[in-house]
Amino acid sequence: MTHAERDLVAALRTELAAIDPLRPCDRRALAAGLATARAAPRATATGRLAVRLATEPRASDRPDFAWDDAADHCRAAYLRGLFLARGSLSLAGGRTHLEFVVGVDEAPILAHRLAGFGLPAGHRVRRGRGVVTWKGGDVVGTFLRRLGAGATLLELEARSVSRAVRGDLNRVINAESANLTRSVEAAGRQLLAIAELEADGRLARQPHVVRVVAAGRHETPEATLGELADRLAIHRSAVQRALERIERLAFGTALA
Repeated sequence: MTHAERDLVAALRTELAAIDPLRPCDRRALAAGLATARAAPRATATGRLAVRLATEPRASDRPDFAWDDAADHCRAAYLRGLFLARGSLSLAGGRTHLEFVVGVDEAPILAHRLAGFGLPAGHRVRRGRGVVTWKGGDVVGTFLRRLGAGATLLELEARSVSRAVRGDLNRVINAESANLTRSVEAAGRQLLAIAELEADGRLARQPHVVRVVAAGRHETPEATLGELADRLAIHRSAVQRALERIERLAFGTALA
């Protein structure tokens, strides 16, 4: 990932860790998700969150979370803690990829829970650990929205729009460049054909429109068919047929 992408991922973790739920049940759910970490949180923001939640009354040092009996706001709080403890977000290459790394037996359970929460995810085993994965901006965006990461989500959406605009612009530029290249090559062929017909006198024997178009092309070699038609006050299709006739007469081939 680029520095900007790494900074955005760090900002996401900071934003999520800064959320301080008001409901006691949400705080317990958040603590339960955060307690799944394999080690004490190293990230400053996450570490401060762990310290704040350490004062919450709970049954044990690693409280269980009753997902099936929990309200949606408690589930969202639990997933927020779980992401801070076991989740990661990758934005490499403009693709959005979010995953949780959990125990092998936990992965299908988490995937099933997420599907019931409206966030279907894939799961697999990687190097002896369970991995629950989302790929694609839409589902990741829905997840971040539910977790309360509004600022990060807005930045991700802005980047997505920016990439789309750049992609569209590049396609337009490439298309225009290709059209210009074809126009320049065609004009070059047409000038050679006009010179060939002028040299052996055949151009003078052509119909008036063909001779007018030949003169116009000679005077404005850079003009497009539309520009040449406007300049000569002749329909564009007539200009095209005249130039095709010139090439056919000179080279024995039709305009490609």
